[in-house]
Amino acid sequence: MITGFVALYIFMLAAFTGYEIIGRVPAILHTPLMSGSNFVHGIVLVGAMVALGHAEGFWEVLIGFIGVILAAGNAVGGYVVTERMLEMFKSSKD
Repeated sequence: MITGFVALYIFMLAAFTGYEIIGRVPAILHTPLMSGSNFVHGIVLVGAMVALGHAEGFWEVLIGFIGVILAAGNAVGGYVVTERMLEMFKSSKD
């Protein structure tokens, strides 16, 4: 079982690593990276649904439901933003 300090250490290490990796991505790769992050948001949504499926008490169900709603909004919003970004690169043929 992971204790609080170990979980905090893992979270801080992941946040620092993510910041360093994303900070070094060139602008030309931003749109493909967004598509990849949308895939990760889909995995987060599946994880939230699994956690909601195992919830037993009222507060667990409520927090799980809020997690599913936020994860779904994040995934859908990511795809909308990616689509808008890709529209900017299409040439306009009159």
